Amino acid sequence: MTSTVEFDIELVQRYDVAGPRYTSYPTAPWFRDDFGPEDYRARAAETDPERPLSLYFHIPFCATLCFYCACNKIVTKNRAHATPYLERLGREIELQSALFPGRPSVDQLHWGGGTPTFLDDGQIEWLVERIRAAWPMRDDDAGDYSIELDPRAVGTDTIHLLRRLGFNRASLGVQDLNEDVQRAVNRIQPESVTRATLETCREAGFRSLNIDLIYGLPLQTLDTFTRTIERVIELGPDRIAIYNYAHLPHHFPPQRRIRAEDLPSAAERLAILRRGIERLTAAGYVYIGMDHFARADDELAVAQSAGTLTRNFQGYSTHGDCDIVAHGTSAISMFGDCYTQHFRDRTLWSAALDGDEIPVNRGLQLSPDDRLRRDLITRLMCDFELNLPVFEQRHGIDFAQKFAPECAALEPLIADGLVEWEGRRLRVTPAGRLLVRNVAMVFDRYLEHDRNTRWSRAI
Repeated sequence: MTSTVEFDIELVQRYDVAGPRYTSYPTAPWFRDDFGPEDYRARAAETDPERPLSLYFHIPFCATLCFYCACNKIVTKNRAHATPYLERLGREIELQSALFPGRPSVDQLHWGGGTPTFLDDGQIEWLVERIRAAWPMRDDDAGDYSIELDPRAVGTDTIHLLRRLGFNRASLGVQDLNEDVQRAVNRIQPESVTRATLETCREAGFRSLNIDLIYGLPLQTLDTFTRTIERVIELGPDRIAIYNYAHLPHHFPPQRRIRAEDLPSAAERLAILRRGIERLTAAGYVYIGMDHFARADDELAVAQSAGTLTRNFQGYSTHGDCDIVAHGTSAISMFGDCYTQHFRDRTLWSAALDGDEIPVNRGLQLSPDDRLRRDLITRLMCDFELNLPVFEQRHGIDFAQKFAPECAALEPLIADGLVEWEGRRLRVTPAGRLLVRNVAMVFDRYLEHDRNTRWSRAI
């Protein structure tokens, strides 16, 4: 299986509609409000104690506001505001770890935000100590322990501390290197600062580094973003993500500070994306899917080639064998056959923990049909193909019979060249890979009832 991608402007324009990103199936809008702490405890008790764990920690604090941001965050320059949050996070660690006893190891750890390095070194050490005291963390550096870094808010000493504490992967927020664009989104980050952070991470021994970019930001042009891409390639990260900026100021108030007239036109956005794909693939980066590119020897690319890549709330992952247990406000867990999400509101999250309760706000127990379609959509999103004999044997179904309406719905996509049949394999073509969400949507039985208007567009 090859992940070659082609940019077909006619197809992209025709299929650039809003839809889910499929970090889960069913997607988060379908989580139920009647799924609470008792359900959480019951589902946790049913999980396989032999499965390794993936832990996520949401650190919601940021010192400055980036106007494009749609994350769950708390903007403050006062580091003391993190103290009560951390104290409750420590209590949550105790409550959560008691529900998953006897697990062999934590194979994956991720701190996201917000800005995790908003915490000072003492707070970082404190939190890591609490995690290691409660969970079966690895000591052999074989786990994937990652953290999101803001180069503006992390120093050399902190980077070396993080490495000593066990972190071996880092993702750097950059978004754009052009100074005019940075001013327009209130994220002033000189290239020298990004370069220094990257070099320090390498010196400290981080084994994988990612850079996040965003296209479609105000004042971006094809020429300016081309220069950003070229400079990022020169920096040589292992992975690069190029996200599409979704301008939804009615849903995300910080975006109201971005003038719509400053945004690149639809044609310019497509040209920017096309240029980014061309430059990255020419530089040897493999198109993993959606927004992600990785070096050919990176674990994501290797897993994709082997058919073991998966996708979850942390994006593409090589740890499909892990149960995900998430901590902090708005955090989403995935274990057994359920999804759960914590309270987004810090006050409600805190109140639950003050009452010694898991701060679950909503969740979903998957039905057999959900599990079947989740597997199908995951394989399309990760492999760009579906091997019908293998899929049928795994689930004990006749594909043509079970998915007769969906097979009929695929016909226009086949006619347009997004997908094709190769014997008994459904294959997403190189021209269809940028639009794999559209292919997955064919198999999403919830979309016929969907009234959600907050999906981002495919491109």
